[in-house]
Amino acid sequence: MTGSSCVTANEVATNTKTGEQISHHGAAADTVVILDFETTGLSPGEGDRGIEIGAVKIERGQVIGRFQELMYPGQRISGFIESHTGISNEMLAKARPCGEVMRDFSEFIQGFNLVAHNASFDKRFLDAEFSRVSIDYSGQFSCSMLAARRLCQHSPNHQLGSLVAYLNIPMDGVLHRALYDSEMTAKLWLVMLNSIKEQYGLSVIPFKLMQKLTKTPRHAVHALLKGCC
Repeated sequence: MTGSSCVTANEVATNTKTGEQISHHGAAADTVVILDFETTGLSPGEGDRGIEIGAVKIERGQVIGRFQELMYPGQRISGFIESHTGISNEMLAKARPCGEVMRDFSEFIQGFNLVAHNASFDKRFLDAEFSRVSIDYSGQFSCSMLAARRLCQHSPNHQLGSLVAYLNIPMDGVLHRALYDSEMTAKLWLVMLNSIKEQYGLSVIPFKLMQKLTKTPRHAVHALLKGCC
């Protein structure tokens, strides 16, 4: 499924907690929190930590809140990570510890399902950081990258920047900062949902359908969605 659509979003705000909380049970796919971590490395199992969390809260396709904060990981970050993210050790030295930020973030996501681009990565870090401060969450995850592999099969690749360019989604910033990546993932997610709605005549797309989609072989995607009409 290809084509281009646009969904606008504004970039701002820190720790915004707005909008009525919604139960994730039976929720629609356009009512979610879309999140992104910047980290010291690739594996929390090897001691890597989050250094920034960014998230966009969407209700019925409209942004109702944003969360962004640097967090001190208790270790220095490498020159590669500084260059890749634009986040310096000096910036992190002034940030709150990860645990404090995560406690606030747990309130922000309460009652919402979660989406991330390459969600297995972000879920590992979310689980690890929450575990350190004995926090749990009830929302379920879905992955925008896996969804795009089924819905945008002709994209050159399925990295976030490539998909944004392929779908002609406007960009006004640089990727690899947590809030901006969340903003662009939110745009991508809504474009994909709108494409499904238009092609298959669906008024509401359940979150569980998107989870099922990400596990469906590419050749079976059309049959899956047509069966929901």
